[in-house]
Amino acid sequence: MSTAYVIVTIVAAAAMLIASGVDVFRAQWVRDNMKRYGLPEWTLYPLAVIKAAGALGLLVGLAIPALGLAAAICLVLYFIGAIITIVRARGYGDLVYPTPYLVLAAASLGLFVAS
Repeated sequence: MSTAYVIVTIVAAAAMLIASGVDVFRAQWVRDNMKRYGLPEWTLYPLAVIKAAGALGLLVGLAIPALGLAAAICLVLYFIGAIITIVRARGYGDLVYPTPYLVLAAASLGLFVAS
């Protein structure tokens, strides 16, 4: 397990937990975006749980590698889905929100595979 993998994974997990917290506290800008994307507001909590579970999976994956691999794959798929949702709603300017999270999850996955 490389130092780069550990650092990127911890940063990715922290970012996912912050994103999850934004959903839990239902910031107005998040609710507005959800409405624009055609998603019901009640989906904020399940989406927050998915991000938090992914973050915890990344962290536990430092001790149990298979779980970290699964969490990284799921987070990559989650954020690809978020990007598809934004593109489908023609909210191109909002792509800057999920892209850094996708990059972090993909970097964690790539570094895991490389190590």
